[in-house]
Amino acid sequence: MTTITLRNKLAEYIRFADEKKIKAIYTMVEDEIEEKHDIWTKEFTKEMDKRIKRFEEGKDKGKDSEIVVKNLLKLVTSK
Repeated sequence: MTTITLRNKLAEYIRFADEKKIKAIYTMVEDEIEEKHDIWTKEFTKEMDKRIKRFEEGKDKGKDSEIVVKNLLKLVTSK
């Protein structure tokens, strides 16, 4: 079973699981969740604003989301 399939199955399960099960699952991964770094730093936000501006000014073309997803899937599955 692929990681994407597992994620989807877990997400669907969590949507309808009772409170006790949600708390149990959260307790199992709480430390990992809490130690994740927030990507929305000032530097990241500034860079994204810069990229949006360049796109809006026509300086960058951007890429079709389907192509981006396809390339990401290739990258993830090649490891």
